[in-house]
Amino acid sequence: MRFDIVTLFPELFTPFMSLGVTRRAYELGLMSLNFWNPRDYATGVYRRVDDRPFGGGPGMVMMAEPLALCVEAIQTARHASQPFATSPDSSTPLDHIDAPVVLFSPVGVPLRHQGVEQWGAGQGAILVCGRYEGVDQRFIDQVVTHQLSLGDFVLSGGEIAALALLDAVARLQPGVLHEPQSHALDSFNPELGGLLDCPHYTRPETWRDLGVPSVLLSGHHGQIEHWREQQRLDLTAQHRPDLLPKVTQTQVKKKK
Repeated sequence: MRFDIVTLFPELFTPFMSLGVTRRAYELGLMSLNFWNPRDYATGVYRRVDDRPFGGGPGMVMMAEPLALCVEAIQTARHASQPFATSPDSSTPLDHIDAPVVLFSPVGVPLRHQGVEQWGAGQGAILVCGRYEGVDQRFIDQVVTHQLSLGDFVLSGGEIAALALLDAVARLQPGVLHEPQSHALDSFNPELGGLLDCPHYTRPETWRDLGVPSVLLSGHHGQIEHWREQQRLDLTAQHRPDLLPKVTQTQVKKKK
């Protein structure tokens, strides 16, 4: 799985590739990252990649041409290794793209577990990390195939969003986590019905006069699993009722 990262700050990704459990995705060759700086495709003495916005206003806007040339170079490099013509989004036509070109943007589709699974089952993508006030809309219209968002807030650049996607995808790859099915018990996973995960406890058995739920010490696996299922439902109903199936949502409302 190959990801090409368009960024002015490739150094931000170095710790992610060498530390923590997700580093195994790169050590095992399950994922590869290639970094491309749009400044290398800019012209002029200063190789500028940004300019003032038409119509006035604060901030600077990333120029379309350096970004477009950078993406074209990436597509050429990817073609040289092997053809890519897949997209995790079936609504996107595949006849005119080699690899999905992703821009992290406030107008993007919110990234959810299902989306992470789709990207994790693909062949990678080109991730464009914007900076400054934004990106020239013409580049978005002509080159970008997908836009993603982490939520209703603004970051200084797309690098953190790209790291979040890469981390979520990496931990789904076989051999990355110590326990192969660990991610199956994560919050939002379909194997848990898309619910939040239950609370977890570890040693010591008593911490600052607070104990562990007795059922977890009983050794009765059936009761423990029943407790965990109930906790998942209760936590989800309390904190994220929107995740509950419609039937369960109605039951929760009636209880209130």
